[in-house]
Amino acid sequence: MTGALAGSGAITIWQDARAEARADFFAWHNGEHLAERVGIPGFLRGRRYAALEGGPEFFTLYETADPSVHTGADYLARLNAPTPTTRRVAPNMVNNVRSLCRVRWSRGALAGGLLFTLRFDAELQAEGPLAEWLCGRALPALLEAPGVCAAHLCVADTAASSVKTEEKKDRPVAAKVPGWVVLVEGAADRVDLEAAVAQRLEEAALAARGARDSVRGLYQLQAWLSR
Repeated sequence: MTGALAGSGAITIWQDARAEARADFFAWHNGEHLAERVGIPGFLRGRRYAALEGGPEFFTLYETADPSVHTGADYLARLNAPTPTTRRVAPNMVNNVRSLCRVRWSRGALAGGLLFTLRFDAELQAEGPLAEWLCGRALPALLEAPGVCAAHLCVADTAASSVKTEEKKDRPVAAKVPGWVVLVEGAADRVDLEAAVAQRLEEAALAARGARDSVRGLYQLQAWLSR
């Protein structure tokens, strides 16, 4: 598994499982859901992480060939025909956050077992300068930091992320859709990753450039599957 994301599309999902449904969640996600998603044409890799800091508890990343996959017939057919297990488990997945994204920037030598996630929205007039700062300065600088092995910027297609499907009917509350997602992978001690992010992705620096409602989390890899 190389460090850069496998394609130009990404689906980012944060969610919690109700306490009484955790065993069901793991059996479903490990035994059915990851393989089902990665089996859809255009889906290349799937990974699930568990929170070390922040939340929701689980973060799932699907890497896709390109953003057209997210609104293509194959994926929509799957979303509109959820399996019986998906229907049973879905109501117990809460605090859902999900964005269907275009990969704006992605570099790295290898994939890491640690993942820092940052999600936020941006003021419309700030989007250009903010992207320029992230892609031209902040993320390249992160790759030079000890313990950091990859970094990515993904920008959501809000309309595609909000399409109503049969599978969404089983969710208790509609998922939030953050507009921007930054992912930073680490392959050493978590202290190194946290220090690098704190220095190069300061909250104040992001806010000064138009980022708002940012949420941070630190995650550890639990499972991954490639096509």
